[in-house]
Amino acid sequence: MSAILISPSDLSTLILSEPTVVIDTRDPASYAAGHIPGAVNLHEIFTFLATSTPEGYAELTEKFADAFGKAGLSGAETAVIYEQSMNSGFGQSCRGYFLLTFLGYPKVKVLHGGFAAWTAAGLPVSTDVPEPKAATFPVDQAAGEVIINASAMLKAVEDPAVAKLDVRDVDEWIGESSSPYGKDFCPRKGRIPGAKWIEWYRMMKPTAEGPRFKSSAEILAECATVGISPETPVYLYCFKGARASNTFLALKEAGVKDVKMYFGSWNEWSRDPSLPIEEGHPAAALG
Repeated sequence: MSAILISPSDLSTLILSEPTVVIDTRDPASYAAGHIPGAVNLHEIFTFLATSTPEGYAELTEKFADAFGKAGLSGAETAVIYEQSMNSGFGQSCRGYFLLTFLGYPKVKVLHGGFAAWTAAGLPVSTDVPEPKAATFPVDQAAGEVIINASAMLKAVEDPAVAKLDVRDVDEWIGESSSPYGKDFCPRKGRIPGAKWIEWYRMMKPTAEGPRFKSSAEILAECATVGISPETPVYLYCFKGARASNTFLALKEAGVKDVKMYFGSWNEWSRDPSLPIEEGHPAAALG
């Protein structure tokens, strides 16, 4: 049984049995058209860009401690995050899970299959906007160790024991595009030197009900294709930490013991000309 993923039926039971705050990460228009009853809309979970500086981390902490507190999270409630489906929002519900992990929140779940799974199960939908009772959000500073900065990633470039795992889409990996938002959105295209690649979609598989995460054994088999075992330290990156959050959840579920996130990701790395990159097709880089 998953420690993080929750099914629609289990969520409907949880809402009735325990203090629960449900958070919808979709855009405001989608939320307004219909959402899980009582859910709070926090689209900035997906859109907020972070920089890996002390000031950037302080802003990230302040921003989301405030937002999650206003949503009603005090530490007593289980936070349940959802998006439309597991492959339609670039992993935005998992980004919410990662942010709550970074802040040290004790009880976090992700709705497996997202809102699409909820509606497919015939569960109720509402257009009412709740007015949550604001709470003081508890921040555990020690939990922030799951994030690494650009300096730590640069140091890891020289350390073959650390797997630098790029989970971006294939056109970004081979240097044809700089981001999912446009070919030239960032000033440079390419990869962090020495990075391994598993496209984030590979952590999931199609089912009759839509994409779902693979089993732990299947996820570890994907990891093994690039030499990653449960004992391998893994530093993840994508463009802004959303797709990598999907992979972060998958690896943690599968039992990979030491997983950290370079949250600034390619959006930050590519904008600093002092940081090295591999350009061109990976086959050429290996030749």
